[in-house]
Order: sequence, then C-alpha cells, then structure tokens
Amino acid sequence: MPSHYLHMDPFLSAGDAKDMLSIAQSFGSFGTYADEGTSDTLGEELPQRFDVGINYFNQGLDGAGNSDSPEVAASRTNYFRETYAYGNDIKAPGIEPFLEHPELSRTAKAISGCSNVVPAIVYANLLIPGQELAIHTDVPEFRGANRKVVPQWLLVVMLHSGLFEKWRIPIVTCVSWFGDAKGGAFTFYPEGANGKKSAISAQHNSAILIDTDMTFHGVERVAGGLPDLALIGKKTRLHFCGETTWELRESKEVIDTFSWSDIRYSISWKAYCFADDEAEALWKSGIDTLSATDIIDTLEAALRARGLLKVARPNPTELALLLVDTFVKYPTAAHSTCGR
Repeated sequence: MPSHYLHMDPFLSAGDAKDMLSIAQSFGSFGTYADEGTSDTLGEELPQRFDVGINYFNQGLDGAGNSDSPEVAASRTNYFRETYAYGNDIKAPGIEPFLEHPELSRTAKAISGCSNVVPAIVYANLLIPGQELAIHTDVPEFRGANRKVVPQWLLVVMLHSGLFEKWRIPIVTCVSWFGDAKGGAFTFYPEGANGKKSAISAQHNSAILIDTDMTFHGVERVAGGLPDLALIGKKTRLHFCGETTWELRESKEVIDTFSWSDIRYSISWKAYCFADDEAEALWKSGIDTLSATDIIDTLEAALRARGLLKVARPNPTELALLLVDTFVKYPTAAHSTCGR
C-alpha cells in the first residue's frame, strides 16, 4: 500500500531541538532493544522480532546479502532504546511538550485522514557507529492485542495477514533526529514492499511523519567507529558520562567510548488515529476485543484454507515460523533502487 508521509526540515525551534539532546543526557543510560527478551507468551522461545532477524541475516539491509557472522550481525542491529512516555506514564521529565505537540497532532490528522488523534508513546533510539536498523515494519496494535499481552512478531503477522483490520488501531509515527552523527539515513519503501526504496538523511532537527506500521523501513549504517564492532549483548548499556562523552559498558566494564557526534539519536512519537468519536469510544470501552485464542485460531484456519497446514497444529515455535513465512513478505533486492 502506498504511504503518505511528510518530511519536516527544520522540525522544532533551535531551543526545543537542544532540549531533546538534554533529555537524553538526563535520562543517562540506555539498554538494548534485545533486552526486551523472548516472546514466550504462547510457549515459543524466539526473539520478539525474530522475523526481522531472519530477513536481515538472509538479505542484509539492501537485499544484497549479509557477510557478517551471526554475532556481528546481531550486534549491528542490537541498538539502544528507552521509552520516554507511554500514555500518562512519563519516564523522561521534560518530554511532555513533545508528546502533546499540537502541530504533530494536526499533521497526523492530515496524514491519516482521521479526525481524532491521541498521542500515545515517545521513545528514543540510539545507534553507535557501525550499527544499522534492519528493514521492518513497526509493531501495530489491535483492540485487546498489544505488545503487553501478545508477542510482537504475532502483532506484525496479524497486520500483514489483513485478517484483523476490524480491530486494528491505526498509528502514525513521527521519527525525528537530533545530533551530528554521519550516515544513518532513514530508508523506506513509500510505494509498498514491491516499490522502489527511498531515503532521507538523518539531519539534526529534522523529522518524517509516516505510518511505520504499514511502511517497511530501516536505518542505514552509522559512520565511523572501529573496523570491528564491539559485540553487544542483551545487558550491554550506553551511558552518558557528562560533557559530550558516552560509554558502552558491559556491567561495569567500559568496552568503547563515543562522543555525542558519533551517536545517531532519534525520537519517535506515536499517536493512535480514529476515524471519529465513535471509533475512539469503542477503543476506550474495552469491548469487542481480540483474545490470543481468537488470533491463533483465525490464523490457523487461514493456513489450512491455503493448504499450508494439513496435520495437527505444530508446536508454538514451528507455528510461529510458519506464520511469519506465510504472511510477512519483505522487500527484495529487486526493489532496492534508492531515490533520495
């Protein structure tokens, strides 16, 4: 599906952009995305976004393949993330004006075509030199099904299957960039997985407003750093140490040091979008929601209708792999031509 988006450059006032850097410094320490753990809610033992990992190992970022060892490839994509705000839960004081930014809400209405926009989440991503973000679509939400109650990979399968649109909550995302890191362009497929790839440079105080649940996107490799990227595990953390210095630590051991100008820093703002008051009221009511049983039964029926499952339901891990392989179709090398 073609994606509507808006590129904003500049995005905020100079003073507000500087505040975004200060919030990261005050937050102090960032853990890895992989630290969110495995998605064993349904009994499978797989990383939350194993779908992204499989595609990245097979194709790399641009479809040309991946020459890294599995350990290095995992480190390249195990970036650093923390949530600044989730609804009324403010974890980074000072982020409130950004969460409630009136221009963002106004533009989100125009992009989504929805009359009601509810700002919901703000989180930060930090990538060190040598890291990149694998091509993916973001984790969607449905009435009764979000990342707090079902695995992230399953939410992605639900969206790509098209079987749960009645319950889906459209989300618009603003990805904004701050700092002076080189490389790390935002690469995306605005015409759909079978269309051409585009890219926007991650310039300080610029942003893109787009539906990242529906649009495949990623981050090109951040420039600089040592030839050999440090191996990054689930418990590796990135710490701000004052002035312009960041330290990469494994427990108390410092394994690398960076300056602010090395770090690709983005802030993502997400808002729920509702067609009208009635749709928003249905979401708030908590009725007509999905259960995990509903979801798996519906997907299993779809597999059987396609002739892809003719025996008893496989174990949870095998079922997860089959569902992702069936419903989540990533862009291929044939569609990697890039226009900027």
